[in-house]
Amino acid sequence: MCALYIDERFIYEISGEKMNKYLQLLEKAYSGIVFDVLRSFGHPNCVLPDTIRPLNLEHSIVGPAFTVEGQANSDLTEHESLTQWCQMLSKAPKGHIVICQPNDGNVAHMGELSSETFVYKGVTGYIVDGGCRDSGFITKTGFPVWSKYYTPRDVVGCWQPTAFNQPITIGGVEIKANDIIFADRDGVVVIPSDLLEQVANKVDELIHTENKVRTAILSGTDPVDAYLKYGKF
Repeated sequence: MCALYIDERFIYEISGEKMNKYLQLLEKAYSGIVFDVLRSFGHPNCVLPDTIRPLNLEHSIVGPAFTVEGQANSDLTEHESLTQWCQMLSKAPKGHIVICQPNDGNVAHMGELSSETFVYKGVTGYIVDGGCRDSGFITKTGFPVWSKYYTPRDVVGCWQPTAFNQPITIGGVEIKANDIIFADRDGVVVIPSDLLEQVANKVDELIHTENKVRTAILSGTDPVDAYLKYGKF
């Protein structure tokens, strides 16, 4: 049993090293090129609705998804709703992007103290198909948040998380636990976990190709000639 445990741990560590390698490649990217690659792989349904916008346009994040689903529930006491909310904060793992389908369009599903908790825990970012409040305070913390709207209304007594790390759907795009999320000022792209290696390597290749196209254009090459030579524009 001990040898088996060691073997499994070794495999996990190697897998983690590969994950970091591919994430580092994607950190150099932007959402447009990630989408281009996924489309070329026959997976164009990978972009979340354009109504989900970053609090800070300068933020760009990439990492594995920790999914959360929730629902409105007016039968909750204040204590029940806050306890369940804090349980969600507690479960969120370091190095992950928390992505939430709240199934609600009335309250804020992120606020100041929660964002500070995520900063302390080392959570990479938070994306929600719902609302945010305390946006000025969150901006000061530097924590990356993407949301649909702002409102001062909070979750107390009216909303609860109901599932963690189960598949969720936002805007017709399915997100599974540990799928890779890439988000920047242009939008949010979901990379299925089984495509990570292919996508990261292709993105890296295309970035180098785009640099060659850019150099050619700035050197006076006609755009048509540049496209025909490099196959990318």
